[in-house]
Amino acid sequence: MQTSDVVSDHFTYNFVLKACSRAYKFAQEFGECDEITIVSKGGEVHCTVFKLGFDQDPSIQNSLLYMYSQCGLVHVAQQLFDEISDKSLVSWNIMISAYHRVNNSKSADYLLESMPLKNVVSWNTVIGRYIKLGDIEGARRVFQVMPERDVVSWNSMIAGFVSVKDYAGALTLFSEMQNAEVRPTEVTFISVLGACAETGALEMGSKIHESLKACKHKIEGYLGNALLNMYSKCGNLSSAWEVFRAMRIKTTSCWNAMVVGLAVHGYGEEALTLFSEMESGLGTVRPNRVTFVGVLIACSHKGWVDKARWYFDHMVKNYKIMPEIKHYGCMVDLFSRFGLLEEAHQMITTSPFQNRAILWRTLLGACKTQGNMELAKVSFQQLAKLKSLTDGDYVLLSNMYAEAERWDEVERVRSEMIDLHVSKQVGHSQIDMTECDKLS
Repeated sequence: MQTSDVVSDHFTYNFVLKACSRAYKFAQEFGECDEITIVSKGGEVHCTVFKLGFDQDPSIQNSLLYMYSQCGLVHVAQQLFDEISDKSLVSWNIMISAYHRVNNSKSADYLLESMPLKNVVSWNTVIGRYIKLGDIEGARRVFQVMPERDVVSWNSMIAGFVSVKDYAGALTLFSEMQNAEVRPTEVTFISVLGACAETGALEMGSKIHESLKACKHKIEGYLGNALLNMYSKCGNLSSAWEVFRAMRIKTTSCWNAMVVGLAVHGYGEEALTLFSEMESGLGTVRPNRVTFVGVLIACSHKGWVDKARWYFDHMVKNYKIMPEIKHYGCMVDLFSRFGLLEEAHQMITTSPFQNRAILWRTLLGACKTQGNMELAKVSFQQLAKLKSLTDGDYVLLSNMYAEAERWDEVERVRSEMIDLHVSKQVGHSQIDMTECDKLS
């Protein structure tokens, strides 16, 4: 445009500055652009704006503030902010968000208190900061006292509850949002479907799906993946298949949700068939660590020891994926449940992790089933070294000694529990009262 001698106006530089901001964010996420070059280009645009006299235009000023703050140059943004004689609400909010982004709460709070007038964006910024810090109660207090709320306010709070794993709180807040007649967005549904997946709230998840279909909403991308994940985790695999097959663009996450869902619910053959279909997809998607967790779970549930060994090696040799604790856990679980305790023990000892508590506990449980006292003692001692012993570990070892009629050892383990103030937790069950109401 410049080399063609086309005259630029303030709209032109607004768009270019926004492009710089987004390009920098993209470079940070994907590393496909040179961040320094982008910042330099933003500086060039700023110089041009100044020469042409557009630097007093309010929208240009805000675009400059946003560009510098997004590029991490908050001190430059602050200098520009101080030079603005007539600061708008947008200007104040950009600067508060900038300080939140770099975790400078003190400066953000100072600006918030100095604002002559606050709007819903200002309050949403404060909520976002509390949620980023994991302080959901602080966010809730702000949410309750803010004079007005928009859909971003509700979305931030629901996502906040999900981030701290308070899924029941997220679903309750979603119900309140509906009662307040605030129209949910795609972001809302993604968060709520995540909460439904973790709590097994299939009925609410299905209602959301029905409403999306009624509105002819395009179920793709993150929303489609959230819906697929919800159905898979809730065990409604027929609906999961429906969503999966209808999605035009299937990311690795979509394939993973379906493979893991089938594996967890005992459909091992179908899970491995789908994995083969994924591998033969001409490079459009590539299996990752999560995919192979699903594959190994499928083998474990079906007792396919040799297949599991092959897929474990296949993952390392052909995909160059270094096994994580979950992969080792699947293998140890499989070996343990089918009596291959020595192989399970060898896999634990050769694993590269410092904290192997979950692996030793799996082996300890298998030793109880298989009656292998020696390996049980080894597992118990390793858990003790890791300081990860629980009441269940003590009770399990004690019961093994009792079955072997080694009453002195039973007494020793029980005495150790008393000395260390380890008490057996009372067992409990959870039920869904809504289902009980239906039955009654």
